[in-house]
Amino acid sequence: MRRIRSGAKDPRLKTEGGSAGRFAALKIPPRQTMPSPITHLKPITVSIVSHGHLEMVLPLLEQLDAFSHAVVEKVVLTLNIPEPDVLSGRKWRFPVERIENTQPKGFGANHNQAFQRCSSEWFLVLNPDIRFETDVLAPLLAQAKAESGLLTPRILEPGKTEPEQHRGVITPLEILTRRQPGYVQPKVPAWIPGLFMLFRGKAYAQIGGFDEKRFFMYGEDFDICARTQLAGWQLQVGYGLSAVHDARRASHRNYRHMWWHVQSLLKVWSSSSFWRLRKLMQSRSTSGP
Repeated sequence: MRRIRSGAKDPRLKTEGGSAGRFAALKIPPRQTMPSPITHLKPITVSIVSHGHLEMVLPLLEQLDAFSHAVVEKVVLTLNIPEPDVLSGRKWRFPVERIENTQPKGFGANHNQAFQRCSSEWFLVLNPDIRFETDVLAPLLAQAKAESGLLTPRILEPGKTEPEQHRGVITPLEILTRRQPGYVQPKVPAWIPGLFMLFRGKAYAQIGGFDEKRFFMYGEDFDICARTQLAGWQLQVGYGLSAVHDARRASHRNYRHMWWHVQSLLKVWSSSSFWRLRKLMQSRSTSGP
């Protein structure tokens, strides 16, 4: 398992071609002619961030290895804070590349950092508490449309038989009514939570990844979904495919996380991407059949 300190240069890190070479944060001048795709790469690079949760990452890696190793090029595992190494000595059928941050980073910053090490066609942002009972990744790729920039399966919460409902544009009214009787969920989600986001690499690069300057812990998922759609890409749900979210919502139990959540919502509602997406979704609803 390779270890890379955050900020250290990796001599084997490719800086041209692939998704990493296209990422604007690397500030690499564009080529006059693009190289041919590297066909031997498996299609997905997975990014997982641990905030002291390696004991939760372990079963996730085992499930990825058991069900989806054929499509996983590598896993970029970011240790945001120091923690006991419960993965030591274990091996999987894909490489696990570690990044050990010298200072904690936010959600978006960690995944943007991981994307710089992605050379595959797809980039999967995955929570440590996602669980699989079968292969979801290969079937999800098989369903992908050419215009789809972001894919997700349906998400199940433990003990529930129905998946999480689609989410509309996030507003105070939507937050208050989404779990109330009579709530009419949209046929197509306006955004998806950041616990499972399978990005087409060139879409992620085009929009510059997560907005790590504006957001720290919450709000990044809505914002990046908005900017992905505003850039002309579609969000696509893999119907018939599901993953389990072993939900442990810190914002419901911790006042600090709740305050971060409220701050992020205010930042979302003051952003141009929010108002532009809201206008886009309204125009879609009025132009529909």
